[in-house]
Parts: sequence; C-alpha cells; structure tokens
Amino acid sequence: MTTTDATRTIAALEARLAALEGAAAARRTMARYMALCDVPSGALDGEALERLFTADAVWEGIGPQYTSKFGRLEGREAIVAMLARYLPPTPHFATNVHFLTSESIDMPSPTHAKGRWIMLQASGYVDERAELIGARLEVDFVPAPNASDTSEWLIAHFRTERLFDAPWRVSPRPAPLSE
Repeated sequence: MTTTDATRTIAALEARLAALEGAAAARRTMARYMALCDVPSGALDGEALERLFTADAVWEGIGPQYTSKFGRLEGREAIVAMLARYLPPTPHFATNVHFLTSESIDMPSPTHAKGRWIMLQASGYVDERAELIGARLEVDFVPAPNASDTSEWLIAHFRTERLFDAPWRVSPRPAPLSE
C-alpha cells in the first residue's frame, strides 16, 4: 500500500467514524427529547428541553391533523413555550409515554443528520381520557456550536405528522388470579 493509498484509507475511515458518531449523537438527542416529553419525565440532572434545540430551530406539525393544531414554530423559545403547555406543572397529561421505532438516520454531510422514526405515544389525560397516537417524525440535527467534540448534536428542524389516533380505556389494576 502506498502512502497515498494509506492516506485515502485513513480519510475514508475517519469519514465513516464521523458518520457513525453523528448518528449516535442524533439518536441520544432524540432519546433525551422523548424522555423530557414523557410524564412523569425521564429527565436526568441538568437536562432541559431548551438545551436540545438550536437557537433558530423550527418545530412544525405537518399533514392534515397537525398543520392546523401545531403550525410552524420558529426559535428555541417559541418551541419550548409550546411544549410547556403540555408538560407539568401544566395540568394536561396524567401520564405520557413515547415509543420510537423504524429508525433511520442518514448523514448527508458531516454537519447534518436526518432522522426518521415512527412514534407511538400512549397518553392518559388529567380528565381521565386516554389515547394512543401514531406519528411519523422527521428530525434534522446539527452539531452543537460550542461542543468541544462532535458528541453533542442539537435539533434544528422537527417535523411531526399524525398517522392515527385511537381512544383507549385505562382500566383499574386487575385483581390477582385465584388459585
């Protein structure tokens, strides 16, 4: 192997490693976002929603149900204010849990990750209603501007589209089986 070949091989490996690290960072950011939106919250010490978004982030509902419900929000403060309407101490959810599946994370460039998921949200409301919601999420991520390395990525554009919803009844805990 020539020096030129070795240099190309190292550069290709570095690019592949950067793509893997970027995708892993985007995945961690998405997991933190979902944990912070769960009720009760799955937050770790020091975590806050505003720390997950770029200053000029966009959050939008798309599709027939979410375009009118959420519209398009621009800027970290507007996004966090909207999300706060659904989270404690605001009385909205009694419990709220998010499940993500069908993950696909692409790295179109070293400074841009694009993630896609199908989300199932199981929500129990303070008025005792409950529903399951299925949504498609498309989220763009970029490296945090002040991070010392590329392990922290932020949400630059979050899109959610409701696919279905189904009411369900939360039943009391079943009695133990008798012998």
